[in-house]
Amino acid sequence: MILASLADSARYEQLHPLFKTAFDFIKSNHLLEREPGRIELDGNRLFINNVKTNLIKREKQALEIHKKYIDIHIPLDKTEIIGWKSLSDLNQPREEFDTENDFALFDEPATNYIEVHPGEFLIVFPEDAHAPVIGEGALRKLIVKIEL
Repeated sequence: MILASLADSARYEQLHPLFKTAFDFIKSNHLLEREPGRIELDGNRLFINNVKTNLIKREKQALEIHKKYIDIHIPLDKTEIIGWKSLSDLNQPREEFDTENDFALFDEPATNYIEVHPGEFLIVFPEDAHAPVIGEGALRKLIVKIEL
């Protein structure tokens, strides 16, 4: 997991060949003004879910994992809290891993909770179970999906 400022994104671009494309697009577009929806940058290899969602209480949010994608979470209009727990510390998922949608959910608490502010991003890798969209009220955010 990496938490950093969008202003410092170049430092992390060498971690994956598609990171630079994603960060360049995000920093050169006003995505809060764009209608919510999927933005395809490289088909299923790199896309952005521009979402408007309601935040929920931490005790009601499940941890999720992905195997095929790295996520980059970027809140656009207010602070988002995201829970984290190491994949190696998880027990049984609610159901079998959903390979078509690339996720599994876990009903256990996160180990840590991180505030992610507008202008910041949080990268979560497959070993990072995460519980996004925690807080109160509505949130506009980007979820960048980058295929491994």
